[in-house]
Amino acid sequence: MGLKEIDPEQVTYYKLNNEINIPVNGQIPLNKDKEALAAFFTENVNPNTKKFASLKERLDWLVANNYYEADFLAKYTDEFKQQLDDYLNAQDFHFQSFMAAYKFHAQYALKTDDNEQYLEGFKDRVFANALFFADGNEELAMTLADEMIHQRYQPATPSFLNAGRARRGELVSCFLLQVTDDMNSIGRAVNSALELSRIGGGVGLTLSNLREAGAPIKGIEGAASGVLPVMKLLEDSFSYSNQLGQRQGAGVVYLNVFHPDIIAFLGAKKENADEKYRLKTLSLGVIVPDKYYELVRNNEDMYLFSPYSVERKYGKPFSYIDITKEYDKLVVDPDIRKTKIHARDLENEISKLQQESGYPYILNIDTVNAANPIDGKIIMSNLCSEILQVQTPSKLNNRQEYDVLGTDVSCNLGSTNIPNLMHSPDFGKSVDAMVRALTFVTDHSDIDVVPSVQNGNNLAHSIGLGGMGLHTYFAKQHMHYGSPESIDFTSVYFMLLNYYTLKSSNAIARERHTTFHNFDKSKYADGSYFDKYINQDWGPKSAEVAKQFAGIHVPTQDDWRQLRDAIMRDGLYHQNRLAVAPNGSISYINDTSSSLHPIVNRIEDRQEKKIGTIYYPASGLANDTLPYYQSAYDTDMRKVIDVYAAAQEHIDQGMAMTLFMRSTIPEGLYPWKKGRTNKMTTRDLNILRNYAHYKGVKSIYYIRTFTDSAEEVGANACESCSI
Repeated sequence: MGLKEIDPEQVTYYKLNNEINIPVNGQIPLNKDKEALAAFFTENVNPNTKKFASLKERLDWLVANNYYEADFLAKYTDEFKQQLDDYLNAQDFHFQSFMAAYKFHAQYALKTDDNEQYLEGFKDRVFANALFFADGNEELAMTLADEMIHQRYQPATPSFLNAGRARRGELVSCFLLQVTDDMNSIGRAVNSALELSRIGGGVGLTLSNLREAGAPIKGIEGAASGVLPVMKLLEDSFSYSNQLGQRQGAGVVYLNVFHPDIIAFLGAKKENADEKYRLKTLSLGVIVPDKYYELVRNNEDMYLFSPYSVERKYGKPFSYIDITKEYDKLVVDPDIRKTKIHARDLENEISKLQQESGYPYILNIDTVNAANPIDGKIIMSNLCSEILQVQTPSKLNNRQEYDVLGTDVSCNLGSTNIPNLMHSPDFGKSVDAMVRALTFVTDHSDIDVVPSVQNGNNLAHSIGLGGMGLHTYFAKQHMHYGSPESIDFTSVYFMLLNYYTLKSSNAIARERHTTFHNFDKSKYADGSYFDKYINQDWGPKSAEVAKQFAGIHVPTQDDWRQLRDAIMRDGLYHQNRLAVAPNGSISYINDTSSSLHPIVNRIEDRQEKKIGTIYYPASGLANDTLPYYQSAYDTDMRKVIDVYAAAQEHIDQGMAMTLFMRSTIPEGLYPWKKGRTNKMTTRDLNILRNYAHYKGVKSIYYIRTFTDSAEEVGANACESCSI
């Protein structure tokens, strides 16, 4: 049977997989998933894979028929390519679940143009990735191949999918753009959204700088339309630029909570919104300064400030004003237009919308900037709320040319597989290979259709290495999610990622005699970034966690001191290094839980377009791990926040933290509900958002709600940006 059309009635692997959902003597028949996996290869993969007599014949054919680029292969000798292929074959890789194999072959494996035959297995995709990202370095290629075939490292979907392909898309996951308060910038932003969506990237934009509805234009009062029409333009742009019809473009717009259009901004996502402005696919994010939390806590009124008058008073766009610091001055300044609302009314509006739609994302902007070691201001985030980098505004003339070329952001992402990396023979060497693979992505990303993104990437060399499989690791180690031991492990693991990525970035800076732009103005250059590591031991607190890190060198305070000195002397190549993305399909092909959050179900069901529902058992699910695989919907979200906060302590950017709620909350889960209704209320979300802010979490991604009708609200994470 060819690959174009798969009839579920004519294959056994689909039926076998679905039998997982039919208990046998009260037990989950997990063996059916292994049977489905074997049947999938027997019935689908093996008969539909193009065969070649040798590696050379295969590579020559792929190049001659315009499937592989010739250039990346030409950087290696035939002898080395054969050696690498032999090594990968010797590792005898096998997928551990039907979902992993199906996802890989449906989404990642290269196929013939007629879609009738597979041209790659997982080993072959790893082979191409290793050669492509090593850029001619044989030792690095071998190391990268080792990391990927043992699934310790997983490049982001755009990188893993496109590496080595002749007709490839970009290697970059997503982009961040700012819009300033003039028509040229708005026009350029819409054009950029079209272009970036066309090449496959999710796009985040901040509209905080735009003047509010009713503001003057050229002195004429009431002329401005505000942010809503721009939002609609952007949504239509993403819908139109749909990546060759394969999937719709995706974008998010951010707005500061002190912007006068904030109520209308939130209202555009409601089911009963005016159709003229109602947003069906565009995501929303709210930028929240500390002052807002203070006003909510004190039950006070709050003032919303006109970006138009603020920019004229301060001489810079609204995004670059420290609202918390300037709030009282802005309130009493007669030159600043302002509107008064009640802070808790807005807080409840945010919670109502999160209940209804899963939006808005929350970006705690003062928390973000307080932890930022880079000279400059972070003003927004991306489509998944984990990318946090400084930006500078551009200035355009009436020809939409740049009089001042600012800096915007591209997301160069990859992920560690936590359970597997913990078994690396050399943790530091593994991380170094990952950093170097990501460095290739940032060095070879050339987004010339948006010069501000190109400029920002060229100056910053930023990457975002993250993690997935945290709950899988906890379960296999018999640790409950959110327990003191799990928090201890999380802190140590991400401290290690921080240390070893810093060490690698320093080595690359020394090798190339190059640092990121304005390194000398950073807290790395003056050494202050390292104070907390030098003044405190961040090693394991418990004997159990210390045992888990046995065999991995955990840096001491003296190690941190030596690293500080090396970085102060030779610099860092990368402005940013760490970010935890939500992990979409790559967690399935790695047979592990996604990102850092708890699993949704022990047996997850996924709707796949070609064959319907596929059931995916949690990795390592067995009698001994069953008690440790509690659903996210039955977990106290404060525990999730605690785990993410432990990781955030060491991550220079952010994390896509999703919160999971039931519309009917389990009895006793939250102490503040004692004696009250067990229905989820706006108060529950208010408390959790404030708790996350208190714990130092920089952002909140989706709120996913499981309703009494067994439906999920806010459950469709963005595939354009998920890595």
